[in-house]
Amino acid sequence: MGTAESTKRKQKSTTPNSGQEGPNSCTSMADQKDDMHDFKVQTAKHSNISTSPLRPPSEQSKDRASKRLSMESNGTSEGGAGSSTPVEITALEESFRRFAIHGETRAVGKEMHGKNWSKLCKDCGIIDGKNVTLTDVDIVFSKVKKKTCRTITYDEFKAALGELAKKKYKEKTAEEAEAEVFKLIEGKAPIIAGVTRAVASPTVSRLTDTTKFTGSHKERFDNSGRGKGKAGRVDMVDTSGYVSGYKHAGTYEKKVTKPTPLTKPM
Repeated sequence: MGTAESTKRKQKSTTPNSGQEGPNSCTSMADQKDDMHDFKVQTAKHSNISTSPLRPPSEQSKDRASKRLSMESNGTSEGGAGSSTPVEITALEESFRRFAIHGETRAVGKEMHGKNWSKLCKDCGIIDGKNVTLTDVDIVFSKVKKKTCRTITYDEFKAALGELAKKKYKEKTAEEAEAEVFKLIEGKAPIIAGVTRAVASPTVSRLTDTTKFTGSHKERFDNSGRGKGKAGRVDMVDTSGYVSGYKHAGTYEKKVTKPTPLTKPM
């Protein structure tokens, strides 16, 4: 009897506990559903947020620098495609670029070497041998350029012209002298005509005069001085049947062969 009563007591003690756990489990499931609903609403509101990671500042600065260089090479400003403005190049700067790339395969026209600077001063008439000499040009070039560089930029180029203008036009003011020097250079290009011109020499003329050749050398050229080719180098056998030196060679064939008369149509 004691055993049966103990089992009944255990069943009664477990029955209210199971009844109490039922409502609590339903409440926890409802809370989880509400949380999922709130999460979906929040993600829907912020769906336009990019999930890509942010780039470091160093890469962003590199992109801006590359964009600026591309716009400078294309001659446009940072205003975009709608406000692109071409960079105007003056006649003086155009001449600077022409002389800067002369004889330089890798030059882009932004810097000028000393030899091209000297050529510019010579071709444009800045060097006159009195007020401005080649030595003055080299001294001014070394004065305006940087110590660690072998070239000058466009701004240094203009400064060097200002120094030479004072020497060339001493009676004028600095502004007037500089303007006169600019006029000498504007629109000019490197002079390349006559670079490969042959120098006339009496010795070369005497050695190449075919009228003074003798012996076998004389037989290699005709009266006009033009070479005979193989006929002047090899003894060619004459098989025409005429004596050498005969003036009327070929006239016999013309006499023997008579032209055929033209037949009139019926």
